[in-house]
Amino acid sequence: MEENQHPEPSGHNTKQCPYCAETILAAAIKCRYCGEFLNKPLRKEEEKKHEQPKEEQKLPLPLEASPSLWLLTGSFIKITIVLTVAFLICFLKVEPFLRNLKIPEAMIQAFDKYKIIIGISVALAAVIVFLIKILRLKSITYKITADRIEWTRGLFERHVDNIDMFRIVDMKMHRNLLDILIGIGSITLITSDKTHPQFKFAKVRRSKYLYDIIKKLSLDSDKKRGVIHLE
Repeated sequence: MEENQHPEPSGHNTKQCPYCAETILAAAIKCRYCGEFLNKPLRKEEEKKHEQPKEEQKLPLPLEASPSLWLLTGSFIKITIVLTVAFLICFLKVEPFLRNLKIPEAMIQAFDKYKIIIGISVALAAVIVFLIKILRLKSITYKITADRIEWTRGLFERHVDNIDMFRIVDMKMHRNLLDILIGIGSITLITSDKTHPQFKFAKVRRSKYLYDIIKKLSLDSDKKRGVIHLE
């Protein structure tokens, strides 16, 4: 009865459905057997087109990174202490304390006369040192390509070193609780490079993403060169 309800189309104006292989009218835009629309790309071809861009999107090379200012947390605490001491020198009376230390009266009087200048000088020196540390930190950049890692640094004189991907033997990542909360981490590379047997990405953002990228690139480089790392 089904054959009477759905007679086969004549041969001169028919085609084969690319999904179910049934014979249908050549002008059909939807298969009456499997229900697929024929005016769109085949699913397999469409999936392949989507797969290739995904692979390319995973590796947006070259990739650049730099240390976070959180690396200077210790220096920030130190400068805070120094500035507090400078404030105390300027505005608090420390002469009784100096006399208890049995410091000569002439030195105490000289200190009392110039204590504001001394306090400002100490604070200014601390701020200058801290600013130089910030500039040095901001001058550090890491550039990751498919073949190597380039490390550029230097404030008044630029230095560039590189590590080939196939020289990476092992990797490890460290993130404490504060790192996790603010989204940074440190990555240590164990390499066969004589200049940099251990190389560290200190307090970089998107550390897990960077770790995965370098891991994949190092494995791909090993396969490409046929490198086998012996433990």
